[in-house]
Amino acid sequence: METIYKDIIIIGAGPIGIACALECKKRNWDYTIIEKGALTNSLFNYPLNMTFFSTSEKLEIDDIPFISNNPKPTRNEALEYYRRVSTSNNLNINLYEKVLDINKTNNGFNIKSDKANYQSQKVIIATGFYDIPNLLNVLGEDLPKVFHYYKEAHPYTLQHIAVVGASNSSVDAALEIYRKGGNVTMIVRGNAIGERVKYWVKPDILNRIEEGSIKAYFNSEIKEIKATEIIVQTDEGEITIANDYVVALTGYRPNFKFLANAGIEFSKDEKHIPIYNPETMESNIEGLYLAGVICGGMETHKWFIENSRIHAKLIANHIENQKE
Repeated sequence: METIYKDIIIIGAGPIGIACALECKKRNWDYTIIEKGALTNSLFNYPLNMTFFSTSEKLEIDDIPFISNNPKPTRNEALEYYRRVSTSNNLNINLYEKVLDINKTNNGFNIKSDKANYQSQKVIIATGFYDIPNLLNVLGEDLPKVFHYYKEAHPYTLQHIAVVGASNSSVDAALEIYRKGGNVTMIVRGNAIGERVKYWVKPDILNRIEEGSIKAYFNSEIKEIKATEIIVQTDEGEITIANDYVVALTGYRPNFKFLANAGIEFSKDEKHIPIYNPETMESNIEGLYLAGVICGGMETHKWFIENSRIHAKLIANHIENQKE
């Protein structure tokens, strides 16, 4: 397998990876984005009817206007925007190619994928956190009725559904499944609906719970998943609930193993935040940069498109200053 030489390899073709590519193109650097899935793979895997919390102008990259028909853009509008940004600017993107290994050398980096070998001076990792779900770690979680991602409500019509969690994704799923004719029960480890739930959605879920349209068990956890029921530990004791499907939306985490194998170090606490310089986004490995939500470690709510767009310019400016 021949080696392909690049100035910069960007891993991840999400919005921040695309922003990094735009900065490289402005400076006539020879770059390639390598993405293991579709373009903006995480956004593609969002629920079909998802609405963003941010307004469209705060999702823009490189001052390219994002025109939305709604105050808060939808998943499909975001896909269209980032797709057009990528294609109109002829960005160099390799899709459906998985990076397997990154090794620091005296001459830069060797990057091995499942399709090619690369050598580059710099590497930018912008892989997000949507790849690995936080598991319940209970008996029966491997049953085919259990899902850790939610796409749409139609398959759950006329079924008994347990939605695990109380975040935005859990609340959106519970409300949509309820309105499509599903019998929804929410299982929530905490004592209330999440504080970060979208302000225009929160009254809806609270009202549905209060009127009994959606049943919610707080301070509760699933103990076991069976073919036609679930066992739930509540603060009033153990109960059995009829169940056809479990939608466990308990959050996701970055691929820490991939980062660690590249030599990146982490904070010594449960947050597991990767080490980087916030002024340059360079990690503890010289020439290897982090961008986007991956910078938050387990604090996956800390960075999002709106406040991590600046990472691309910070990285490009630091690389440019080194070249002078």
